[in-house]
Amino acid sequence: MRVILLGLASITSLGLLGILIDFVLGHRQLRFLSDVPPAPAGPSVSVIVAARNEASGVEAGLRSLQRLDYPNLEIIVVDDRSTDGTGDILDRMAAADERLAVVHVHEVPSGWLGKNHALFVGAARATGEFLLFTDADIVLEPTTLRRAIAVVNGGAIDHLTAVPDVRVPGIALRAFVTAFSVFFALYSRPWKARDPRSRQYIGVGAFNLIRATTYGAIGTHQAIAMRPDDDLKLGKLVKKHGFRQDVVYGRNAVVVEWYSSLGALIDGLMKNSFASVNYSLWAVIGSTTALLVMNVWPFAAVFVTTGPARILNASSVVLIVLIFLTSVRYNGGHWWQAPTYPFAAVLFAYIIWRSALLAVSTGEIRWRGTAYPLDRMRANRV
Repeated sequence: MRVILLGLASITSLGLLGILIDFVLGHRQLRFLSDVPPAPAGPSVSVIVAARNEASGVEAGLRSLQRLDYPNLEIIVVDDRSTDGTGDILDRMAAADERLAVVHVHEVPSGWLGKNHALFVGAARATGEFLLFTDADIVLEPTTLRRAIAVVNGGAIDHLTAVPDVRVPGIALRAFVTAFSVFFALYSRPWKARDPRSRQYIGVGAFNLIRATTYGAIGTHQAIAMRPDDDLKLGKLVKKHGFRQDVVYGRNAVVVEWYSSLGALIDGLMKNSFASVNYSLWAVIGSTTALLVMNVWPFAAVFVTTGPARILNASSVVLIVLIFLTSVRYNGGHWWQAPTYPFAAVLFAYIIWRSALLAVSTGEIRWRGTAYPLDRMRANRV
């Protein structure tokens, strides 16, 4: 047993050292959107928003879109079967702004998820050279679009995404969001998205800016009609088809007030968790085992091992904290949240397992009051 524990400690510490080096070098390659000088002018842009029962936050998000200081802009909001007054709010705002067009969807065709269909409908109405897919509750700083276009022009980028500035109430939620940024970076390695030799890709629902011609060439949202992780898989399609992709940090530029409670956060992340491993229970087992062994076990092992194994596990704890602090520097958060990191890892593993087991046991994934057959979603592989 001592040999096994020593071997595990050695592998874990070496793996974490590699991750830390990758994190430090990788994060340094990405820019903050707020540091990019705004472009004076640019191509026409159509902002496309899908809204379903967003009455509490849609007006604030749309007001921020209306305040964008971009000269050639249209805003298309698709009301996806809302029952809470969202449609009335949108119609009232559209009546006062000719740049804002509202489309009401009353039913979703077979073979589509509601949001994906709504974005597809909005894109079909768009006239811009670029399409910006964003969420109804996202607030953009007025110069955000001009800065994004400057990035696109500077690198001949076909698809640009921005990691949003996530804001949540309460210490517990803030701590989890900070840890989640580490998990997301471990999964996506966003700094590799720009490398044409890498298979890594990126896409974030808060801000997916894509050339209209590129969007058409990759098959539009029809190619990901049944993907709950449509934002990420849009980025994968861009990469698979050989187009140029990049990502920036959206701190203070792309802001989202995320989930208001721990329960809402768990329910929200469950939608994508099983899809992120392509609905494979073997992948769930492998990913959560790696998550717990690399991010939780070293904290416990410091107290249950001795000798060289304890030293290696203590080194792993230090490396985990340094990885966490690296993410804090670029994604926000506080250094003192580091002790909560292993608890966040356990919670994330729970979310993945709960998502998988509910989907397999019921044969469906339920989101915002609609149930979608698991077999149909599994079939939509990208």
